[in-house]
Amino acid sequence: QVQLVESGGGSLQAGGSLRLSCAASGQTLSTSARGWFRQAPGKEREFVATISRSGGIQSYANSVTGRFTISRDNAKNTVYLQMNSLKPEDTAVYYCAASRFATERENEYGYWGQGTQVTVSS
Repeated sequence: QVQLVESGGGSLQAGGSLRLSCAASGQTLSTSARGWFRQAPGKEREFVATISRSGGIQSYANSVTGRFTISRDNAKNTVYLQMNSLKPEDTAVYYCAASRFATERENEYGYWGQGTQVTVSS
């Protein structure tokens, strides 16, 4: 079964850190580029970060640059999103997705996880 499963979400106060994980099953997804997106209540889903198959290319949304780091462990078929200095505006459901190449374009991602909630209080 081909799927992406996110974990690591939670509730915390502003200034704290969380690490999200995205585990992939299925040969196709395990070697794919990945992205993280998020959707806050009442807002459209937005790009957060992306990483290439090898991990050599990363890209971030301006709103998270310098605070979030995307990485991957291909031996574990897992991509991570380290989130530091969290702000209340980071509150959202975070989704992991897989595509053929690292991109900010949501419509390039063919597989999506179920999402994990991150809530940051002030």
